[in-house]
Amino acid sequence: MVEVILKKGKEKAVLQRHPWVFSGAIERVKGKPANGDVVKLIDAQGRFMAYGFYNDQSRVALRLLEWDENTDINDDWFRQKVATAVESRSFVLQSGQTNTCRLIFSEADYLPGLIVDKYADYLSLQILTSGIQKNISVIIDELQRLLQPKGIYDKSDASSRAHEGLETTNEVLAGNPPPELVEVKENGLTYGINIAEGQKSGFYCDQRDNRHILANHAAGKKVLDCFCYTGGFTLNSLQQGAASVTSVDSSALAIDTLKKNIALNGLDENKHRAVQSDVNKQLRRFKEEGETFDIIVLDPPKYAPSRSALDRASRAYKDLNRIAMLLLNKGGLLATYSCSGAMDIDTFKQVLAWAALDAGKQVQFIYQFCQPEDHPVRASFPEGEYLKGILCRVI
Repeated sequence: MVEVILKKGKEKAVLQRHPWVFSGAIERVKGKPANGDVVKLIDAQGRFMAYGFYNDQSRVALRLLEWDENTDINDDWFRQKVATAVESRSFVLQSGQTNTCRLIFSEADYLPGLIVDKYADYLSLQILTSGIQKNISVIIDELQRLLQPKGIYDKSDASSRAHEGLETTNEVLAGNPPPELVEVKENGLTYGINIAEGQKSGFYCDQRDNRHILANHAAGKKVLDCFCYTGGFTLNSLQQGAASVTSVDSSALAIDTLKKNIALNGLDENKHRAVQSDVNKQLRRFKEEGETFDIIVLDPPKYAPSRSALDRASRAYKDLNRIAMLLLNKGGLLATYSCSGAMDIDTFKQVLAWAALDAGKQVQFIYQFCQPEDHPVRASFPEGEYLKGILCRVI
């Protein structure tokens, strides 16, 4: 096996089981591994440290898999990791009220670069590293053995694949192609999921708990759901008796799917207004028109894909939340989220404090949202805690 030698003084993170080794921490490589090969990482004294996927095109040159030198990284190793991840999600599905969740969450499940989401009888995958790409056949075989899905779809269209020297893909890997809309259940509500053309893997199951929690405040309220996508917060609010819900998204496909989801659940369409528009522009339009709301949801896309983008992202988050605060009735609630891993919760709270100051508002933080249990965070990999949110009372 090819050996990768770590620079002296760079051992700490590896010893603490952090799964990333950056290219700048590598002294030299003994041999010529192909991207995606499993290599042995050793320290400057020649002592074993870990096994990991190698890629010389990525800033993260090694993605560590195993710290036990006596363990073979073979087909059985991958099968065991897949089986353990799938079994650990069984609690999400056992009530019968939900049949969609994240089955495998990349580094959190010791399979760096692999995302697997379950949508009823279909699986949607994202393959983001060359190491997973090289071992995908055994992973697919194990998923079929465990779950017998009707189809497995590869939704690896993320731009981050370019960092690993991979092209984007969007194709069936096994079984049948999914229908245009796969019907799934989440907390008793039904959603039509467009796996092939939808965003990410087709749906945002990471907001499952947060949608339910916020909807408990919606009875009799006028709600604005921004970046609504296919209507997670909208449907939950309508189900819990919101007086009205306005949903805003720039995607025509999302708005069309949202309308179908409202009909699918027999919810009152007369209490709903869908607006296809850029959210920032639409919020300003609402301000000009003097329209206000009791609850506003802000669930924007990732503004800070890396730490280098954090300052620019902070300004964008501040401006977005400032405008929303100006649209809230006295005592109104703002449920605001960030899915940027580079934005930690303390920084996010500071951004909200600045937004409140600029808006001339007083704000109370009354609840802290997070990602659900099927999106676990490894103690040695805090970067996996990407989703955070705050429920604010604006007074």
